[in-house]
Order: sequence, then structure tokens, then C-alpha cells
Amino acid sequence: MEFLQILLHFDHYLDTVIINYGTMIYLLLFAIVFCETALVPLFFLPGNPLIFISGAFCATGQMNIWLVMAILFSAAVTGSAVNYRIGSVIGHKIFSRNYKWLDQASLLKTHAFYESYGGMTFLLSLFIPVVRSFAPLVAGVAEMTFAKFLLFVVAGAALWVVTLVSGGYFFGNIPLIHDHLNSIMLLGIGGGVGALVLSGFWRAYRKRLSPKIDI
Repeated sequence: MEFLQILLHFDHYLDTVIINYGTMIYLLLFAIVFCETALVPLFFLPGNPLIFISGAFCATGQMNIWLVMAILFSAAVTGSAVNYRIGSVIGHKIFSRNYKWLDQASLLKTHAFYESYGGMTFLLSLFIPVVRSFAPLVAGVAEMTFAKFLLFVVAGAALWVVTLVSGGYFFGNIPLIHDHLNSIMLLGIGGGVGALVLSGFWRAYRKRLSPKIDI
């Protein structure tokens, strides 16, 4: 239970880990972000606050900001790619077998959705807990084109890491922000979800109008 508590709130123990283990912190950061993005059962790991607080420790000189960004970016991209691969293996078995309990038409629609709108999903999904763990798996199951998936995952990982690490670097040591970090993260998550929803509505609206425009 104590180990689970540390995992759930690893950002709170970051200072202690740096003092006790030094440069091993970089390996631990990679492992946590990789596991959260690669393995669905570990969706509960603290990605957003951990990355933000890492930026704050970079500002104090306890970690190197460029190394932190490179490690977190690599972890997010490789973790998402592994998760996609897991979903792809599962999806191939599903598509190749005619399971009575499975709606093949729905899977084909999911595939079409990811091909058309998956880019925006992966630009923002890493900011949203749970979604960043499940989205690559679903993309793999739906057999989204890997090149397209990887392109947007790379862009999304860069946006995620640079935004949060930079935010922590410049604002993470301000007491007001540090004391209300969870609330700020929730607002950020709400903004990310809202952007995804608005994007979906906008694309659906444009698609609905397009036949009228052609006429």
C-alpha cells in the first residue's frame, strides 16, 4: 500500500528521490511516463503533475531541463507506439475472426473515425488522464494507419512535454500555483476535453454542410 501511495503521488516524493538516487530520477521519470502511455492497467500514474513538477525542479537546478524534456518525449512516443502495437495485435485477431458478439460495422466506423479525426485526438489526448492510456490502444484495434498515428503522437508528445515542463519551470515554484496544482491541472484537463469536443462538433457541422456547398 505504501508503494502504491508513492506511485500515485510520485510528484510529491520527487525531491526525496532526487536527493537519495541522484541521476536515477531520469530513468524513473522515463519508466513512469512510458508505463502510463503503454500499459492500460497503469492509467492511474500521475503524468501531468509529475511532468509539471519536474519542470519546477529544473528551475532550481536539481535536474537538467533539456534532458528531462528529451526523456519524457521519448517515453511518451515509445509508450504510445507500444500501446498501439498491442491494440494492433488485438485488432488483427478481431478483424480476422467473425465473432458473433462483436459488431464489425462499428469497428469499421471506428477505423474511419481515426483515419479522419485521429490527428486532433492525439494532439490533445496526452493532456487528458485515462485517455492518453486508452487512445493508442483503440487506434491500434481500429487499425489506424501507423504512419499517421506516429506523426500526430510525435507532435502531441512534443506539445505535452514542452507545455508542462515549461509551465513548471516558470511557474511551478510560485507558492499559489504549487499549493493549487491539482485544481490547475483539472482546469487544464477540462480545457483539453472541451477542445476535443468542440473540434468534433465543428468537423461534424462542416461535414453536414459540405453537400449543400457542393450543390
